[in-house]
Amino acid sequence: MGTFQIEGGHQLQGEITPQGAKNEALQILCAVLLTSEEVIINNIPDIRDVNKLIEILKNLGVKINKLGKGSYSFKADELNLKYLESEQFKKDGSSIRGSIMIVGPLLSRFGKGYIPRPGGDKIGRRRLDTHFEGFIKLGATFRYIKEESFYGVEAPNGLTGTYMLLDQASVTGTANIVMAAVMAKGLTTIYNAACEPYLQQLCKMLNSMGAKISGVGSNLLTIEGVKELGGCTHTVLPDMIEIGSWIGLAAMTQSEITIKDVSWENLGLIPDTFRKLGIQLEKRGDDIYIPAQDGYEIQGYIDGSILTVSDATWPGFTPDLLSIVLVISTQAKGSVLIHQKMFESRLFFVDKLIDMGAKIILCDPHRATVIGHDFKSSLKATNMVSPDIRAGISLLIAALSAKGTSTIHNIEQIDRGYENIDERLRAIGAKIIRLDN
Repeated sequence: MGTFQIEGGHQLQGEITPQGAKNEALQILCAVLLTSEEVIINNIPDIRDVNKLIEILKNLGVKINKLGKGSYSFKADELNLKYLESEQFKKDGSSIRGSIMIVGPLLSRFGKGYIPRPGGDKIGRRRLDTHFEGFIKLGATFRYIKEESFYGVEAPNGLTGTYMLLDQASVTGTANIVMAAVMAKGLTTIYNAACEPYLQQLCKMLNSMGAKISGVGSNLLTIEGVKELGGCTHTVLPDMIEIGSWIGLAAMTQSEITIKDVSWENLGLIPDTFRKLGIQLEKRGDDIYIPAQDGYEIQGYIDGSILTVSDATWPGFTPDLLSIVLVISTQAKGSVLIHQKMFESRLFFVDKLIDMGAKIILCDPHRATVIGHDFKSSLKATNMVSPDIRAGISLLIAALSAKGTSTIHNIEQIDRGYENIDERLRAIGAKIIRLDN
């Protein structure tokens, strides 16, 4: 289990470029299974979860060549489908939640798909019903081997388009169903579809491969099935979660930072949400410039009531950044209510922040009230363990702002979502050392 040793209390300065989006890359990589032709993908982040999925694709028989930093070619023309029922696949697939999205492409192209119960962050229940209910509506049969936690869907006679109303606007569920439907017979209509930029990117990629998807960017997708798909070249967007993390880092360490090439048009409510917390940020071309600030004051509502920051499906505020908002609120002037609606265990890392001196009241598993210090009292260094990706980066930001030397264990969780984070932070002045235990 690796460890970060962080000497906090230093101002940072410089430029930082966000990596490719993890959540988009996981979808896009699965889509290469839909064709026997070559697919080239650029700006793939070099992170644990993505690399695990690439390894699964390689074990499945996909021919993979690295073309340069973040650029790969994929050719799925000779797949070993027997791997899907092997003990090795049960081990590989269960280690990463994104592996669930190989089922849709395999079902679409080969009439069968299998997956062990996927892993990922321990942040509460994350149902897979939306995925499998969509497959069943397209004509697949479903089976679950409880003893082995192994799922299977099969459609030996192919899939048939239909109308479906999703029970929730699941991003991975929508992506999986879209990939299953692109080669189904007839017309598929998906209502209450997720419409995140990363899902839009997947649809644009599929259309460039020959799919016929309309309504991209809305919650009503219409898919006219085609017989086959071809190759394409696709570039992954910058990671909006990392961009939000760097905004929070600049605020907490009172640093002047420029975040390069952020794709402003795909950031949604992220900039305005941070502005409501009093953080100054400027649009400079396609960059975000954050000046060094002595402090930042949370805006209340017009009637004087406390600001509430809550998560929602796109175009609402992403749940992956609520932990960042919570951390930076600990040094704001004023108070804020954080409402994490989607996952019931994502706020449980606040005890670590309370140990560091933060004023936080955990109201219930979904809500926390933060009373900011206004930098009149800095957080104190401590010894911590990273429970998941987003809590991990939030604790790292807290440690960089705290006085003294902190340690964060289980940093493999952070590495799952952030590429070479210690090297990139050192480049802008952070005092951070990686220790391998």
